[in-house]
Amino acid sequence: MKKIILKSILGIIFVALLATAAYASFFVWKINSVEKKMAVDHSGQTSLIDTFKNLTTENPLHLKGMDDGRINILLLGIAGNEKGGKNLTDTIMIVSINTKTDQVAMFSIPRDLYVEVSGENFSGKINSIYQYGLTRYPDDSSKAMEPIESVVKDITSLDVDYWAVVNFNGFQKVIDTIGGINVMNERDIFDPTYPGPGYSYETFQLEKGLQHLDGATALKYARMRHNDPEGDFGRAKRQQQVLQAVKNKVFSTGTLLDATILNGLLDTLADNIRTNISNGELSDFLQLLKKLDTANMTNIVLDAWNSESLLKVSHISFDNLTAFVLIPRVGNWSESRELAENIFDLNEIKNAREKIAAENSSIAIINGSGNTLVLSRIKDLLQKNFRYKDIISLNDPIGGTVDTSMLYDLTNGAKPFTLNELATKLPAPVSYALSGNYAKIVANVDADIVLVIGKDLINKYNMVEDSVEDYNNAKDTNAYNN
Repeated sequence: MKKIILKSILGIIFVALLATAAYASFFVWKINSVEKKMAVDHSGQTSLIDTFKNLTTENPLHLKGMDDGRINILLLGIAGNEKGGKNLTDTIMIVSINTKTDQVAMFSIPRDLYVEVSGENFSGKINSIYQYGLTRYPDDSSKAMEPIESVVKDITSLDVDYWAVVNFNGFQKVIDTIGGINVMNERDIFDPTYPGPGYSYETFQLEKGLQHLDGATALKYARMRHNDPEGDFGRAKRQQQVLQAVKNKVFSTGTLLDATILNGLLDTLADNIRTNISNGELSDFLQLLKKLDTANMTNIVLDAWNSESLLKVSHISFDNLTAFVLIPRVGNWSESRELAENIFDLNEIKNAREKIAAENSSIAIINGSGNTLVLSRIKDLLQKNFRYKDIISLNDPIGGTVDTSMLYDLTNGAKPFTLNELATKLPAPVSYALSGNYAKIVANVDADIVLVIGKDLINKYNMVEDSVEDYNNAKDTNAYNN
């Protein structure tokens, strides 16, 4: 009898070992398959198998950007080949990690931002740049990312250390695989113009309060913008909520130790996500993400909704069609760069504004561009957006034009913060010697700084400014682009 029991026990152990070995073999095969499909850069020496092993240990991290104390990750959300829009980027976001303080910041770029690809004869809405890269470099995923990386660096001055592209199916499947997520919806949502299948519209409705979302609902929650009084800023906040909820669920012990869930996640990663994170870096990445406090992240969205916004609404015309776009309110990307560079300490920008206000500078403007619209737009910018109170426009009796704009400081450096803002944001070089003709023009004017607008600013301020209402009321031809 004892022998029979012993044989039974040994048999059970043997079967269990076989099952374990079979699962382990499948798991090894699965991970090796996934890492070949998902990662563009296979230079790392660590496999995904080692990655999961290393999650239980604390090792020194070796990631790009750590020497500078900041890691910048470009996240792109696309519809994918199965949906309208395909490789147009619905979401463009820089996630920055302060490796010294473990702070996290999200910098969202609106897809309607009008941009140019430096060094290439291509311009358009930023949501088309990734698709342009794929068209230009169809056989090289890393090269295909170069145009969008270049544009993002122009806008933010930030080097992109890592990037990841995820399609809608992948987004939905991740959330469904982990059993859905919980979010606190701040207001009742009713959006009758949410993009549906086949370039159609459908209604998305969600009640205020704690909600458990499946993948499809979470995608709508993250993408919806028409019913949100905060516009794209509200959408970015919801995206932050979703990312936080997914992160918490994925890193819970029950999720990572569940073989079925883990297998589903690996399948989703393989089929729906592309990244330049190497296999050798993934373990360090997961360790870093696990300890970050994303609940207190800084969330910045470039928008055009009020006088403090860094963008304004304009439009472009092509093939007898008019498309509303967003452009920087100044003639360059200086303001968005300042914001991105100081995203972990926004008090730097606030303090600078307070010092500018304290200087209370008086500014005289002489139009040497020959273009009255440029004069009007720059004067409005200084008064309405920068809130300078003492601005006067002066006529040049000679009526001549100049090629290059110039700022003349008549205070001998007594008001540096105002001078620096104008020089950087208009932009214009600085001089401390006012020429004879201009000296006569301002002789009887109490001015601290004289701005001479040259022809070089015409192209920077020549796009017509439209209203936010026009922008919000515009209906895109394709529903997927909403």
